[in-house]
Amino acid sequence: MTAVIDKPARPRPWAGPPRPAWEEEPSRAGLAGKAIVLTFACLGIVFPLWIVVVTSLSSRRTIDRAGGLVMVPKGITFVAYRELLSGGQVTRATVISLLITLVGTLFSMTVSVLCAYGLSRTGSLGHRWLLMILLATMFFSAGLIPTYLLVQSLGLTDTYLALILPSAVSVFNILVLRGFFMGISQELIDSARIDGAGDLRILWKIVMPLSRAVLAVITLFYAVGYWSAWFNASIYLNDQDKMPLQNVMIQLVQKQEAPVGLGQAIRTGELSGLAVQMAVMVLALLPVAVLSPFVQKHFKKGMLTGAVKG
Repeated sequence: MTAVIDKPARPRPWAGPPRPAWEEEPSRAGLAGKAIVLTFACLGIVFPLWIVVVTSLSSRRTIDRAGGLVMVPKGITFVAYRELLSGGQVTRATVISLLITLVGTLFSMTVSVLCAYGLSRTGSLGHRWLLMILLATMFFSAGLIPTYLLVQSLGLTDTYLALILPSAVSVFNILVLRGFFMGISQELIDSARIDGAGDLRILWKIVMPLSRAVLAVITLFYAVGYWSAWFNASIYLNDQDKMPLQNVMIQLVQKQEAPVGLGQAIRTGELSGLAVQMAVMVLALLPVAVLSPFVQKHFKKGMLTGAVKG
């Protein structure tokens, strides 16, 4: 009697990594359906961005022939970007947005990390009451008018600090950091404390190196928030020379006024107003689009671990 030897299953590249025994392997139809859905989702995201970029790189003649937005590039020109970055209002607004984003993100991360670490130590003084106070601010707020009066009474109106301090700390981000910090082994912290390390040294040498994933995610959240913010500037700033990039973009898209130095170029026909609008949008989206891929790998570990272990 001849023994029948089962041949090992041929690896299927479309099946992905090995699955647990209790999970059913996807069929070809299921994989094809997922591929189709993801393809349409990607097209729905990439296609509008493609139109914005192509229109910003098109000449006035190409835009006029297309009747507006351009989908197929016909001659690439960087006139809009060269004029925007030639030292006018858009250049100044871009520098202001970059500085506010850098300074604001550094300040917010410093306060959030220190607060989250203190709240993660269950034996710290008053940590439960402080946590309850922070949680209350997530559901109740004073409102816009009291906030404006407070900023005005502190003498922060028409200053860059008004773009940072009123929204410097997010309680949600603090809770995510706290949950991640609480997941770090207490024995590791106790051993460092026995060796003579203080709280600040433990935070700097042990806790933060072990929390790079969640720190990267929260840093991106703060940076995107500062870069995309426009409401505080529209309320607290009166000087147009201090406006960040987002507010200049709003003024341009709403056609309230052209950026300084571009009005003459648009009137003479050298530039298309639509190309300038699209170019400003690209400048506003570029930093987020560049930084996001580098932080993407940390999203799952940073957010889920911090949320579940809290």
